[in-house]
Amino acid sequence: MVTTSRVAVPRLHYTFVGLSGALLFLCVSLTPSLLPRGWLFQGLISGALAAIGYGVAEFGGWVARWVLGRPPWPGASRLAWRVLGGVAAVLILLFWWLGAGWQRQIHRLMSLDPPPRVQYLPALLLAAVLFVALIAVARLVRRGYRALRGLLSRVVSPSAARALSVALVAAVLYLFTNGVLVGGMFRLADGAFATVNSETQPGVAEPQSKYRSGGPGSLMSWASLGNQGRKFIGSGPDEAELRAFSGRAPMEPIRVYAGLDAAPTPRERAELAVRELVRTGAFSREVLCLVTTTGTGWVNADAVDPLEYMYNGDTALVSMQYSYLPSVISFLVDQERARAAGRALVDEVYGMWSRLPVENRPKLLVFGESLGSFGSEAAFSGSGDIRSRVDGMLLAGPPNSNELWRQFVRDRDAGTLEVLPQFERGETVRFAADPVADLAQPPAPWGQPKVIYLQHPSDPITWWSPRLAVSRPDWLEERRGDDVLPAVQWYPLITWAQVSADMAISNNVPAGHGHRFGAAPVTAWSRIAPPDGWTPERTAALTALIADRPHA
Repeated sequence: MVTTSRVAVPRLHYTFVGLSGALLFLCVSLTPSLLPRGWLFQGLISGALAAIGYGVAEFGGWVARWVLGRPPWPGASRLAWRVLGGVAAVLILLFWWLGAGWQRQIHRLMSLDPPPRVQYLPALLLAAVLFVALIAVARLVRRGYRALRGLLSRVVSPSAARALSVALVAAVLYLFTNGVLVGGMFRLADGAFATVNSETQPGVAEPQSKYRSGGPGSLMSWASLGNQGRKFIGSGPDEAELRAFSGRAPMEPIRVYAGLDAAPTPRERAELAVRELVRTGAFSREVLCLVTTTGTGWVNADAVDPLEYMYNGDTALVSMQYSYLPSVISFLVDQERARAAGRALVDEVYGMWSRLPVENRPKLLVFGESLGSFGSEAAFSGSGDIRSRVDGMLLAGPPNSNELWRQFVRDRDAGTLEVLPQFERGETVRFAADPVADLAQPPAPWGQPKVIYLQHPSDPITWWSPRLAVSRPDWLEERRGDDVLPAVQWYPLITWAQVSADMAISNNVPAGHGHRFGAAPVTAWSRIAPPDGWTPERTAALTALIADRPHA
């Protein structure tokens, strides 16, 4: 006996085809991706993907019927429903068991304590609740479409009513999503982080040194530096710490920072930063490093403090702010600002530096992390341009949107992996997950200047891209990186969603994984621009110092 094509749970009706798609997406959502997930995060991902699977299956069935000219499917038999129920029970339990096991493996791989399997049981309940809620929202939209179509069909033809209804519902959804939800979220974030930008973190005090922006004689006021600018200026190794490491009397390091409020445009902020560098005598130091910040204006102390230790304070660091929003938001709305800031800072500083006599120039270095690497790259057209303008560059955690990074990885030497490529036999540019081991490859000579990309196989910031939804990337075709499970596979749409979710927790892992680089910049700088007489033992000592100190 043939029954209806819908199964009824009190007040909830789901189709056989839709639930089949939801089951498939739910099971695959439990497979591993790049980073470890807790039960809460897993439940959110699984519930959302199950709802997407339901919709994909329903849409696919509708398209198939439309192409084939078939009427709506009369329905699945009671036996078919029972088979689906039995298969669902077995598959959900199986993939829960496997998924919890994979998560435990990822935890161990990243030196984290693995949670017990039973801890992932609540994820299934959360996924079910979220699935029901999302389907309910989708059906409210469909009900609105049908009501609108009924009204319009009274004044226009049925086909015109359908087309107009689809267009109007799509327009309302777009305006609501883009204008109300997304726009509202951005406005809330803008207001919240504008307030944060005006605050000063505990323990950060206005400098009393002429060698710091915001200090005596500075062209920038302390208030104009912003939250992260004040932290950057108010931190770094002091004279006692430098002396303790070097055993010699140090120079006082120079730090220059132009906040958003210092000048209205990136070019004007960069010009102001150069005048501040001149005021502090930065162009007479041994090293001058140009830093492009992340979205909030943050500069990673673990990446720039090593230069001050290595050169015993005979350094100048300069940076400028282009946003106060977190990088994940800045990536969506401030990419052009990051690009403009990176170009302006490099161009203005290089313009002044290049006019100095060659024998009197400091080493000109460039650093950028995450979205900051995107901005730093933007100042250069390729490896030849880098070679002609700077003495070294360190870029950590490059986003997949970095143009030069994509070019170098795409044109990598034959036989090398996307997660650890070689470009032009390492003549200028080299890549490393573990700089101690990886920078020795290839064994060919490494010329000047040296450029290093620090990137982890498990970093979703580096490996996420829109193309991941529809195309298998090379890093999932090749042997997996050292901190990625071999069980990680590519599934259309699902892998994209999993890696998208991983981006939100990319810093919630130990250093050496995800988007956290710890003390790795020490080794990188020791290869890019070692001071005279620098030794591997000094690199090891500084690495330990940076790794062991407290982190805010």
